[in-house]
Amino acid sequence: MHRRLLLAGAAALPWPAARAEPVLPSCTPASAGFSPGRLQRLDAFLDADTRAGDRSPSHLGAVVLLARDGCLVHWRAHGHRDLARREAMPADAIFRIYSMTKPIASVAVLMLMEEGALTLDDAVERHLPEFADLRLRGGARPRQALTLRHLLTHTSGIATDNAAVEPQAAANLAGLARRVADVPLAVEPGSRFRYDGINTDVLCRVVEAVSGQPFGRFLQERIFDPLGMTDTAFTVPAAQRQRIADITSVGDDGRLVLAPGRSATTPGVPLRDYDSGAGGLYSTAPDYLRFAQMLLDDGAWRGRRLLSARTVALMRMNQVAHLDVGNGLGPGEGFGLGVSMVLDPARRGRLGSEGAFGWPGAATTYFTVDPRERLVAISMMQHLPRGLPADPPRPTAAFHNLVYQAIER
Repeated sequence: MHRRLLLAGAAALPWPAARAEPVLPSCTPASAGFSPGRLQRLDAFLDADTRAGDRSPSHLGAVVLLARDGCLVHWRAHGHRDLARREAMPADAIFRIYSMTKPIASVAVLMLMEEGALTLDDAVERHLPEFADLRLRGGARPRQALTLRHLLTHTSGIATDNAAVEPQAAANLAGLARRVADVPLAVEPGSRFRYDGINTDVLCRVVEAVSGQPFGRFLQERIFDPLGMTDTAFTVPAAQRQRIADITSVGDDGRLVLAPGRSATTPGVPLRDYDSGAGGLYSTAPDYLRFAQMLLDDGAWRGRRLLSARTVALMRMNQVAHLDVGNGLGPGEGFGLGVSMVLDPARRGRLGSEGAFGWPGAATTYFTVDPRERLVAISMMQHLPRGLPADPPRPTAAFHNLVYQAIER
């Protein structure tokens, strides 16, 4: 099978032939320190969660992948790819990963930092002059400059009311950045944590300005190609769209329905008109494993170094310990440079290790990297909650507990 993903707004790139090597060598659960019997609990849970009921209140399907000590322990598909439940979920299904794009965008920024092209405490206006005359609501100038660190840590003070910026109306990242620069800051930079994808998309424009490349092409050449992420991009070509999982929401009657939006009705089209590092990528579980395993291995993949070990360590250090992080993070969690991390497993209330890090996507995708257990765990589903009682519960906490309860050594 030949695969090809195109970058929005970029020239067509050659679609690589099918991979000659597996993403990681396979091993048995027992050899990797898992209890095979206990790991079956994970499969049983996901089989039940993706099984059609009378009102179909569960998720359509899922792909889960576990790797430990650099070997592939568990890779299973559950349920169905399509809302009609006629097609089984393929193990290499393509998902809209939404905010799981953000860690990848953050790595792009950190690569430029390592080259000396920028520093985390650079003022944004150094790279994007349109940010030179920022004001607070009320007209006063901020006491300190807006920096790249503020954007990476979601402490920019940028108004989180997207209606003020209308990011969906921007035709490209340059236009998005101009829109953001024209809107007064809600609060002083560095004074609060407020998770919002606008921060990341402004960073993506910085990547373009500093590197001289479109953001999508930078990702392709600097991250996707070196890692062999051949199924990850901002657009899926027509020949591959049969692998895309349907994305659901809940109707007023409690049944699963296709979620609103063009990517649901026309799977594979760009999620936005520009290459959004805040949430624009399509990907697969094995592709994302390559990225996550690189982070677990301190920035290296198959003998090639993408980041230094010290940069990865900085990425997963808590950068917001001095702030209230109630908006966007759970108890016992902190936030680094594009990822959250576990600070206190007891306060967090689920199994896991201090220092594990990762991030979810809005449509029920999730990854975690645990250096202490030498573990990568990935769960991919496609459901956008509406916040209604009929919504199926988020399976992330159960997934976490079911993975960790199966570890024996």
